[in-house]
Amino acid sequence: MGLPKFTRPKGGHDELSSNLYVANCGPAVGLTLASIASAFSSYGIVKGVYPADESGCRVIVSYHDESSAQAALEALNRHPCPDLGGRSLHICYSVQRPLCQAVATDSVQVSLGASELNIPGIYLIHDFVSAQEEEQLLAAVDARPWHSLAKRRVQHYGYEFCYDIRNVNTQQQLGDLPSFVACILEKVPLFKKLDEAADVSLDQLTVIFIDEHVNEYPAGVGLSPHIDTHSAFEGSIYSLSLSGPCIMEFRGYSDISSASVSDRDTESSDNTSSFVRRAIYLPPRSMLLLSGEGRYAWQHYIPHHKVDMVKDTMIRRGSKRVSFTFRKVRKGPCQCSYPRFCNSRGKTRD
Repeated sequence: MGLPKFTRPKGGHDELSSNLYVANCGPAVGLTLASIASAFSSYGIVKGVYPADESGCRVIVSYHDESSAQAALEALNRHPCPDLGGRSLHICYSVQRPLCQAVATDSVQVSLGASELNIPGIYLIHDFVSAQEEEQLLAAVDARPWHSLAKRRVQHYGYEFCYDIRNVNTQQQLGDLPSFVACILEKVPLFKKLDEAADVSLDQLTVIFIDEHVNEYPAGVGLSPHIDTHSAFEGSIYSLSLSGPCIMEFRGYSDISSASVSDRDTESSDNTSSFVRRAIYLPPRSMLLLSGEGRYAWQHYIPHHKVDMVKDTMIRRGSKRVSFTFRKVRKGPCQCSYPRFCNSRGKTRD
């Protein structure tokens, strides 16, 4: 689902087009798509302004006719634009399709709330913690040691999740959950008003940190499609997003043989005809609850994007994102109502 990259025509600058490739221009440099459209509308009717790639600092300005694009290029290329804060733009023609057309067949509508998502057992509460609590939580984990994995850094509390066996060792408890998450745990019962089956007895916490300034954790790195192991955790799963926004996608399979219930990366072998895709926007400080069908039968993952499209608005991922995932360790066999997706009911663990 990455954004397509727009380039100049093979013929170079002189090949006319109604689309302009504009560099040094976009949300990443403080310019909204609406303000860019307004500035360029002085030269003709603008059909739309679209991100040119994942950088957030290059856009495509699409006009209704080539003469308008030519007028804008001649007036603004390598010249300060008063309507855009005096920023100097670097412009050439582009013949690529606008983003709204180019990714239509590969995109999924992003929901802003769980009710739009329409997956049983999934709920989202915005501003679950305050900005001050967010700062305190980030400072608390920053002061503690991290364990480095292939794509992220992690901290475990209560019990360690062993990625090689995709389970926890219930005989090795790390201790109680840290005191700095008390502000979170005291609000978890709020979900009882949304879901009577919501589990509020939690004893395991995994903190995941992704930082674009560290080479092995590039901006836009995501989480591979998976269902949290049934045999490892019971009941509800809570995920608090801090610092940076992201999109979480869900996959519902009609044929379980097409899905992996483990944490193994499956994005490289997608067969979109075998599953239904849904997506939800997770703003900073929001808490997501996965329970029932949404927890036990739908894969979830974070696509590998640097920029996300939400309701026709481009949202750039932050320089870092931290998630707090709370779970309850299972002490006995899984008795869920979704045996087809259950790794403890004769399903061989990958």
